[in-house]
Amino acid sequence: MTFTKITFQTNREFADILTAELGEMGFDTFEETDQGVDAYILTERFSESDLREMVDRYLPIAQIEYKIETIEKQNWNEEWEKNYDPIAVDTRCRVRATFHEPDDAYDHEIVITPKMSFGTGHHATTQGMLELQLDGDFEGKTVLDVGSGTGILAIMAAKLGAAYVEATDIDQWCVENGLENFALNGLNEVVYHKGAIEVLTLNKTSYDVVIANINKNVLLDEMPHYAILLEKGAKLYLSGFYEEDIPDIKKSTDSYGLLLEKSVIKDNWTALMFSKY
Repeated sequence: MTFTKITFQTNREFADILTAELGEMGFDTFEETDQGVDAYILTERFSESDLREMVDRYLPIAQIEYKIETIEKQNWNEEWEKNYDPIAVDTRCRVRATFHEPDDAYDHEIVITPKMSFGTGHHATTQGMLELQLDGDFEGKTVLDVGSGTGILAIMAAKLGAAYVEATDIDQWCVENGLENFALNGLNEVVYHKGAIEVLTLNKTSYDVVIANINKNVLLDEMPHYAILLEKGAKLYLSGFYEEDIPDIKKSTDSYGLLLEKSVIKDNWTALMFSKY
C-alpha cells in the first residue's frame, strides 16, 4: 500500500481554500507548513489530471507550486513523527501522538498512533466535531461512529461517558489503526466493523448518537440508514462538507425528522448536530 504526498507552496491566505478543494478530491490528511500545505491521499485514489485541473483554475489568482511523491506504508510513521503536532480544543481536549508527553492541563487527552487514516485531529472537520461533542451529552449513551478512521470521535464519545461505542469504516487499515488507538485509550471493548453502513450487520438496531464525518455525497446517500438507527430524541452529528452545503444537508435531514440544533464552522468546513423529533 502506498500514499501520494503533494507538497504545496502557496500564499498563506490561499492554503485554506486549497485544503478545502483537496478534501473534495479525496485527500484526507493535511499539514500546514511555512510554505503552504502538505496533503496525503491513497495512491489508488489519486488523479494527477484532476489535481492539475484544480491548480490551473486557481493560477490566475494565486501562486501555487507543488511536488508529488510516493510514500510507502512502512515509512508513514517516520513522516508523521517529523511533522505531527498535538492539537487542542481550548483546554477541554488534546489529541496527541504516542511520542508526545502527556499534559494534565486538559480535561481529556486522546492518544493516537498517527497512521494514514482520516481524522488525525488536524482537519477542521475533526476539530469541529470534537467541539460539538464536548458541548453534548454522551453520559450513558450508545454511540455509532460511521467512517471512524483513526477513531478519534469514537474515543471522545467514550471519554465523555458513553456506555457503548461501535465504529465502522470501509478501509481495513483504518480499522486496524482505529483498534490500536482504542487500545491506547483503554477502550478494548469497542467494536469496529469493516464495510459500508448499508451492508453491515450492526450490533444494535438503534443508537442514542450517530456520528458521521465523511463527505457531502456519502452523507446524503447514507442519510436513510442514519435516520432509521435513531429513535425520537437521539442525536446525529455530521461533518465533512462546506458551509454552502448546509442547505442540501438540511433538506435531507428535514425529510427524516432531524432538527438542526448546533453548528460549528471552521475555515468554511461545517459540523452540525441534529435531534430526531
